[in-house]
Amino acid sequence: MPPPPSILLSTAYLPPVQYMAKFLSGFPVLIEKHENYQKQSYRNRCYIYGANGRQCLVIPVKKLHGEKTPIREVEIDYTMNWQKIHLKSIESAYRLSAFYDYYEDDFIRMYESKVPLLFDWNLGLLRLIMEWLCIPIEPAVTSGYKTDCDPDIDFRQSISPKERLKRQDVAFEPVHYQQVFQDRQGFMPNLSIVDLLFNEGPVALESLRRTIMNRERGIYA
Repeated sequence: MPPPPSILLSTAYLPPVQYMAKFLSGFPVLIEKHENYQKQSYRNRCYIYGANGRQCLVIPVKKLHGEKTPIREVEIDYTMNWQKIHLKSIESAYRLSAFYDYYEDDFIRMYESKVPLLFDWNLGLLRLIMEWLCIPIEPAVTSGYKTDCDPDIDFRQSISPKERLKRQDVAFEPVHYQQVFQDRQGFMPNLSIVDLLFNEGPVALESLRRTIMNRERGIYA
């Protein structure tokens, strides 16, 4: 019997709920390390629920040499104090949530480090998030660029903040949970996984499992 197909993801900064759900699909997951960097993607940005609604946090990167810079070589720009800005924004958004205090110390420690490369920074945060969620998987990366992949398992482009790149994901359905500011603008689905974690705490894993659709049908098979 051939091995099961691997779901492909791009690297992502504090990735959305849809992205994290792939690690609970029952299929192997690979993070693409050999693609070229793409602007205005989850590779260096995330979305949280602030007091004024959906808020974008962007990691600045050093000036790229040409349009085709390998993602594994993209350097973070620390001339801007973006870590302090992001921490302050996240604290303002979630300090009233039920579980922010529970994760705060580990989170702050991560933001006190200056990791040179974007890919490595994202991977370190992903490991921390998976530890919080009690997902006992070590994130794996590709050994070379994957081509001609089945779109049902290739989410490198389609898990995207850009509407034109999104496509229907029949294996994912957002679930409602309590958000700090939802009385102002209603429930906002598929924000950064920290939105789910800070609001749900230990229950976040079960909420993440409930987003996975059609497991019985083997949708990636």
